[in-house]
Amino acid sequence: MARGAGVPARPARPLGAGALAGFASAQGRMSLVAALAWTTAGSVAGALALYGIGALIGRDRIRAMVARLPLVKLDDLDRTEAWFARHGAKAVFFGRMIPIFRSLISVPAGVERMRMATFVLYTALGSLLWNTVFVLAGYGLGDNWRTVEEYVGVYSKAVVALVGLAAVAFVAVRIVKSRRSARPGPGAHRAEASGNRRAEAGGSRRAEARELTRDRNF
Repeated sequence: MARGAGVPARPARPLGAGALAGFASAQGRMSLVAALAWTTAGSVAGALALYGIGALIGRDRIRAMVARLPLVKLDDLDRTEAWFARHGAKAVFFGRMIPIFRSLISVPAGVERMRMATFVLYTALGSLLWNTVFVLAGYGLGDNWRTVEEYVGVYSKAVVALVGLAAVAFVAVRIVKSRRSARPGPGAHRAEASGNRRAEAGGSRRAEARELTRDRNF
């Protein structure tokens, strides 16, 4: 009955909700403007919730957590914060078009207490652009609107793979650096050997001086 009524038999995935809204618009159940408005409003509402979580966690708790993490330094966090302070608005805007990051980008915005007006503006603009692509795709594809989900699935997997590779590379580099810093280099061995030779020479001179003194006393 669901199919006969034109309603999908299984629910759309979150990233396919825009395509579903476009399909509903093609069926005459809502206008394109309403589909874009509702999908964008939902995106902004979700982003505000995550922004609030970031604000509740706060910068001090984040620093305390980072300080306990292996292979991660507070300097890394400081550089990230400095980058976000310069490019936060762009990160929020473009982040709305990248799976995983489109949700997570709201958390650092809350931690850094980005101005609410700026956050909402760039979140709305980025979400509107992203949702427009999906709504129009669903509108044009009609009953085949789920094809959009397949392409988004491939896109999401590619993003996850790139993030995984970057994480592995980061960990590998940090492990190599930590081992190198823990192991004394050739220069340290040469300095130690040179110090030992100087100490031995100094000991020999002192011993000779004591012998000369002893001979004079006799």
